[in-house]
Amino acid sequence: MTTALLSVWDKTGIVSFARSLHELGISILSSGGTGKALAEAGIPFTEVSKYTGSPEMMDGRVKTLHPKIHGGLLGRRGVDDAVMAKHGIGGIDILCVNLYPFEMMAEKNLPLSELVEYIDIGGPAMIRAAAKNFKDVAVICDPSDYSLITDALAKGGISDAERLSLAKKAFSRTAAYDAAISNHLYGIDSLFPEVLTVQFRGGRPLRYGENPHQQAAVFGTIGIAGAIPIQGKPMSYNNYLDLNAAVGLLREFDDTACIIVKHNNPCGVATGRTLLDAYISARDVDPVSAYGSVIAMNREIGSDVAEAICSTFVEVVIAPSYSEDALRMMKVKENMRLLTLPAPHLADEIRSIDGGMLYMRTPPYREHWEVVSEREPTATELEAMRLAWRVCKHTKSNTIIFADKKETLGIGAGQMSRVDAAKIAIEKANKPLKGSVVASDAFLPFPDTLEVAADAGATALVQPGGSIRDAEVIEAANKRNMAMIFTGVRYFRH
Repeated sequence: MTTALLSVWDKTGIVSFARSLHELGISILSSGGTGKALAEAGIPFTEVSKYTGSPEMMDGRVKTLHPKIHGGLLGRRGVDDAVMAKHGIGGIDILCVNLYPFEMMAEKNLPLSELVEYIDIGGPAMIRAAAKNFKDVAVICDPSDYSLITDALAKGGISDAERLSLAKKAFSRTAAYDAAISNHLYGIDSLFPEVLTVQFRGGRPLRYGENPHQQAAVFGTIGIAGAIPIQGKPMSYNNYLDLNAAVGLLREFDDTACIIVKHNNPCGVATGRTLLDAYISARDVDPVSAYGSVIAMNREIGSDVAEAICSTFVEVVIAPSYSEDALRMMKVKENMRLLTLPAPHLADEIRSIDGGMLYMRTPPYREHWEVVSEREPTATELEAMRLAWRVCKHTKSNTIIFADKKETLGIGAGQMSRVDAAKIAIEKANKPLKGSVVASDAFLPFPDTLEVAADAGATALVQPGGSIRDAEVIEAANKRNMAMIFTGVRYFRH
């Protein structure tokens, strides 16, 4: 290797990298801001314009778009040598380029006339050329890879496997860059683009999918997708689904809370004065379903909670942190997965369907709670309704939630009939429902669900409202002296 071309927007580590290349006897081509940085550091280099014999033009728009640059990147050693010699093209063995920050500037809502100036042309062209010719050219588009190059060169050379790995990363970067530009331009005049391109990194194979005969992988490096256990077996496909559901509901709570999820539905939700109180209350909502569940908590797990968790079989636990004693105790359950709660990285929802996908955005939406019954809810009922309503949002439809102000009491989820959901919730309740409240994710089309809930002991109900029979349901509530609130927002979850 004799020649490297360095042209970067993000100059993190570039001077140190260039100095290492120079010390290894590699000649450097550079220009613009990168060249200025090298000059200030006293690192010898040749200006690209001097090398090509062509000046930079059009405010730098035309700089590296030249046969001596692209020929040096694309020329196949041992195949194109004669052509390169005929036209005075020297080989470029290392290309170090990162791109204009289009993604960052697009977030600043610049006028399009300004934003287009951050669409890099020469950079992606050089990256793609070098990546195509990866057998002869090492391409670096990420400063974190500088040490890979210098370490390899110090040991005698860059291996074929390393070259291919760098080429993959390069094409991935240009694909993401073009996707960002396309999505932004398509989205200028519409809520959703006509063409949507997405990219997820960090793909990892899983043992199997939802069932053992299915193949699966997880993609993503942040949030739940990027969560890796600090203890226990690797995460499974179903673990990720349940963990995502549990954490989504957990983030509804500021006070000390525990969420227990089984098969993508909460089976126990509770708040408490202490985390142990919250855990025991949530577990005892449905202890049978809590066996083999996913548990999410929003406070540090100490030894008392660890001991309680270890008394049963749990698949996954996630919390902001763990005490040293808790970690030591939980090691006994060597297969139990422990994870640290990541910062939220909420995004639009993407779901595949036959031939395409569904895409959903949930903007901030202000609920308008309105008392529609003759009787106002008490302060205790109102507090309980707020808890039940939070849980309702994260439970599969049709769903009915019975709760008091501290915990869920009965959960009926995923039923075709709302009345059946209520009956299941009542049947599964392990505590008396007298004085409880009820939440329904969608409006009640008939008074029957309210009547079933009232017969079980519920005294208040929260629902979206909006049925053509709202008046009948309100009349039934008044007959039972139930307080009822309409929220104006439906929370179907399929």
